[in-house]
Amino acid sequence: MNNLLSYICSLTPFSEEDWEYLKPALTKRTFARNELLLREGEVCSSLFYIDAGYCKSYYEIDGNIKNTELFFENEIATNVTSFGSGLESKYNIIACEPLITIVFNKDKLFELSKQHPKIENLGRICLRQFAVKQEEFLAIFKLYSPKERLEYIETHHPHIVQRVSLTQLASFLGVTRETLSRIRNRRIS
Repeated sequence: MNNLLSYICSLTPFSEEDWEYLKPALTKRTFARNELLLREGEVCSSLFYIDAGYCKSYYEIDGNIKNTELFFENEIATNVTSFGSGLESKYNIIACEPLITIVFNKDKLFELSKQHPKIENLGRICLRQFAVKQEEFLAIFKLYSPKERLEYIETHHPHIVQRVSLTQLASFLGVTRETLSRIRNRRIS
């Protein structure tokens, strides 16, 4: 849990005492590759701090997987809408490789937030970080062509290109694998 504590301290001042208050809401959990963290139709009751590995959120539409988000080390994975509202998730979150997470239990976190303002502030900061990332990727999908999206990812998030398969990357960029291969080949020649 040392990585999580370092992550938290990089976001906001957080004392050893604050950490001790937060710990009862945390559980270390591992997921095997292809194991679901959240299933469509379930209510999301957790924030998942990614300690090692990566996972993705996706929709399954007519048997086709549409990747919508990728979560790597030192990031929080969740379904913000479901987590905040108690509504059922409309998508899945799945481990793409063996995954080590620290799970924030929603009920315990909310209870601790009432008693400890720093924990409440931490929750807001984590959700803001999540929202900023979503807004960044939403903008590139609204403004850029598939070629420009790939270039943006390569420039601003090279770890994505290095870690995910061509098929996952294509789905994330909103193109077929063949289209992504053509885009990449045109740039090489």
